[in-house]
Amino acid sequence: MASSKENNTASSSQANLLLQKQLKDLCRNPVDGFSAGLIDETNIFEWSVTIMGPPGTLYQEGFFNAVMTFPEDYPCNPPTVRFTSEIWHPNIYEDGKVCISILHSPGDDPLGYESATERWNPVHTVESILLSIISLLSSPNDESPANVEAAIEWRERRADFKKRVARCVRRSQEMM
Repeated sequence: MASSKENNTASSSQANLLLQKQLKDLCRNPVDGFSAGLIDETNIFEWSVTIMGPPGTLYQEGFFNAVMTFPEDYPCNPPTVRFTSEIWHPNIYEDGKVCISILHSPGDDPLGYESATERWNPVHTVESILLSIISLLSSPNDESPANVEAAIEWRERRADFKKRVARCVRRSQEMM
């Protein structure tokens, strides 16, 4: 019987191989809307991503940086994604962590808000995750906010919300 340490090493090496493949695929076939790469060539589990604000949204022309951190048992469990650029959005915590169903642990939601089919599934790739985040920027979900203040502003004071997002877009451009 394999020890727990051997199982962790096996799942870590599987994750390593899968992430190397996904990185190669993205390098060979870049996808519009984002760029992704390793922060440090020696660590396949931590990626730097830049998401371009989707055209036709309040975020357009912005360049939002984030860190994507993968667990050693990826793809069994989801990565975390945290924006390092300032970003104002109902589904992004004030510390930059993205709150989206596909990044929630697999299985049933203990609070009953999401079905298991909405949550993490190992078929997701770096590409599908980042495209989902781009979609989230286009269509905030204010029914289940991570940033309550941003959700209230989105619903009740849209002009203030737009100003705050425009400031984030300007700052993101200055950081380039």
